[in-house]
Amino acid sequence: MTVRQQWTIVLGIVALLAVLLAAATHYLGDELFPVSVGSAAPAMSARTLDGTKRTKTLDDYKGRVVLLNVWATWCEPCKVEMPSIEKLHREFGPQGLAVIAVSVDDAGTEDRIRDFAKELGITFEILHDPTRATTASYQITGFPETFIIGREGTIRKKYIGAADWSSDANRALIRELLGPVTASR
Repeated sequence: MTVRQQWTIVLGIVALLAVLLAAATHYLGDELFPVSVGSAAPAMSARTLDGTKRTKTLDDYKGRVVLLNVWATWCEPCKVEMPSIEKLHREFGPQGLAVIAVSVDDAGTEDRIRDFAKELGITFEILHDPTRATTASYQITGFPETFIIGREGTIRKKYIGAADWSSDANRALIRELLGPVTASR
């Protein structure tokens, strides 16, 4: 066997391994790379519900502590927890907490989403992802599902189901992630 034939075999094996690795990553991605506390927050993209209908991504909140809530208007537990998220937003929003609620309602339901937010007195940012790409990238298993993301982009808490986000424990976590409040000059 010549050196050229040996290198051809080696390169063929390397190419085969690369294809197998790519296939395993594609088909087993959730198992290989679970979205959990300590992992980097996956990218997300959703549309605003204001007149501009801009697309916003997690990068728009870079350097801030983020509460990312994935929900739907038809979800009763979502409706139950929204007032406590609003309370948390009012307390910590001015200190740098970005609250983002991503609705995964179907396309064409923007008015229903706006009415839902208005009915509950929601003042934090509501985005719409009718493609449910956020559901896939965050490996959502049910609604609501909430992620607390630190300034550095790491998931610090993951909660499945409705929670009391104005509880002492959740407020302490947010306070800790925001760090000490410094006086402005």
